[in-house]
Formats: sequence, C-alpha cells, structure tokens
Amino acid sequence: MPNTFGHLFCITTFGESHGGAVGVVVDGCPPRLRLSETDIQPDLDRRRPGQSRIVTQRNEADTVEILSGVFQGRTLGTPIAMIVRNQDARPDAYSEVKKKFRPSHADFTYLSKFGIRNWEGGGRSSARETIGRVAAAAIARKWLRETLGVEVLAWVQRVQAIEARVDPARVTLRQVESNIIRCPDSSTANRMISLVERIRRQGDSVGGVVACVARGAPPGLGDPVFDKLEADLAKGVLSLPASKGFEIGSGFGGTFLKGSQHNDRFIARGGKIRTATNRSGGIQGGISNGEDILLRVAFKPTATIMQKQRTVTARGSSAVLEPRGRHDPCVLPRAVPMVEAMVLLVLADHALRQKVLR
Repeated sequence: MPNTFGHLFCITTFGESHGGAVGVVVDGCPPRLRLSETDIQPDLDRRRPGQSRIVTQRNEADTVEILSGVFQGRTLGTPIAMIVRNQDARPDAYSEVKKKFRPSHADFTYLSKFGIRNWEGGGRSSARETIGRVAAAAIARKWLRETLGVEVLAWVQRVQAIEARVDPARVTLRQVESNIIRCPDSSTANRMISLVERIRRQGDSVGGVVACVARGAPPGLGDPVFDKLEADLAKGVLSLPASKGFEIGSGFGGTFLKGSQHNDRFIARGGKIRTATNRSGGIQGGISNGEDILLRVAFKPTATIMQKQRTVTARGSSAVLEPRGRHDPCVLPRAVPMVEAMVLLVLADHALRQKVLR
C-alpha cells in the first residue's frame, strides 16, 4: 500500500484515525533550515477538528512533536519524523460499520483490495491521515519561502451554488482566516456559513470548490512529458479525501474560447519575460512560466451524514445504517490547508529536482 509521495522532497505518512497516533517522515529536506514545532503547529491548527461550529466536533489539539532530523534548531538533512497523538478517539462510535458498508466510503473497496480493513473511523481512508501531509508541508512552506520567495494560499471559492468573487492576485491569509468558512469574500462567506448550518441541522452535507494560488514560483519547474507540473499537482490534490475534480488556469471554462482568445501573449516587463494574461495558470508545456500558478479542486459532499441510509453487510444482506459519530457537514474549511499542503509538497519536490538539474 503506497504511503509515500515525492521524489527528492519525499514524505511517508503513517497511523490510523482512531489509533494511537498519526504522523509523517520527511526525507530530503535540505540541511541547516531553522525549524521547530512552532513552525509546524500553525498549519495543523488550521486543519484540526473542533475549530468552529461548522466542522466536526472531535476534540483534538493536534500538537506536533518532532522526533528526529533536527538538532539545535536546524535540520540535519536526515529524515525528520513528526508525530501527533490521538486524544479523542472514540472507536465504539463505529461498531455498526464493522459489518456494514458506509455509502460512498472506502469500506467496500478497502476490503476488496486487502481482505481486511480498519473500521474504526475508516483507518487510513480518514481525513485524519492528512495531518502528516500538512505537517510535512509546513517544512516545505518555510523552505520555499526562504529560498525562492514562494507563497501558497488557498481559500473556499464555492459552497454548492454559492460562489465568491475573488482576485487571486490580491487575496491575503488574513482575509481567508477572517471567517470560519475560509472565504475571503466576507459577504459571500456569511451566505456560505448559513447554508452549511442549515444543511447540518438537516443531518446532511454539501461540497464545493477550493481555489489555490502559488505566487513567486520561478520559471522552469516541472517536466515536459510524464512529470508535468500540473500533472503532479493534480495527483497531489486528487489524493486528498473527498476530492473529485481538478482545474488549472482557465480549466474547463477555457474550452468555450477560441485560440485567439485563450492564448497568453508574451510581454517584456522590468527586464523579465511575462505574459499579459494568465489563462495557462502559470504552467505551459508542463513547466512553470513564472506567473501565478492558479488551480481549483472540487470536493464532494461529506459521505457520512446524520441520516439513516440503506446499505448492505459484508455478506451482501440488506441493512440500514444508523447515523453516529462526529463528522464535517462540509469538508471545505478544513480542506483549505490540505490543498495548500499538497501544492507546497509538489513545488518543493520540483524545486529540488530543478536545483539538481542545474
């Protein structure tokens, strides 16, 4: 079962949702980077459960511990192991799904593949696995910012049919974090929050879209064939739980344009080659061109809902699943740091690959 992502900046996550702990081993981080738990914790705080009334109320502090790879406040260039201990696991809430398959979950597919599954909260299929990704990406974030000046920021663009108008070039972290839905458009955010609260009272769930921008990525990242930068970005974000779609630049909307309308014209600005528009989303021919990298990720409604659902048992008998447990009525607010994490991991990996090539 592959649990490793990346080539040079390489991470391996471990642990189950209701086990003793979850964590990650980061291999390939350059040496001498100043690093401590205080660099990691803020991103985990944005991902953790229980942070607002519209997310799961599982009570976890998600406090990170660095176990190796750092000495006297600097990275050694050796594997960095980090762990977050589970404190509010309630596996008894999942006793019913020991024999019943949850609709649109990985219960049936995991059992089909491995012949065994961890039914306590879904095990590795739980979004709790992403703690390791976010912790590792906090290291990537610091290294990219300090060495290349790269900034990665995501936000909630749409909840069901409610969509925000956001200028990706101007959105700030302060705007994103100004409300519990993580939408930088405050008036739209209020409507989104009202929708999620109404859906939650109904015992149901909703999905939507998270947008992300990477600013300051230099030209030259990515490869022209199988390891195109957008292909690796797509793989990264589509490996996140509940993700169902990916767009970069103009995305599917670009199919409505003609080539004469869609092409990004080159210009010279400040002694640098730029593009007058950015419908390519910062990537051309699989390689970054120096413009902002713009992408969007679609997330389905949370599969676990607080309503009775018809299903079957592992033996194929009809059954009814009773709602239990603590779950997100909308994954989007907590998906924001997860999307950032996968973009950061991909960019760090490609930056190191480019460094080796040159």
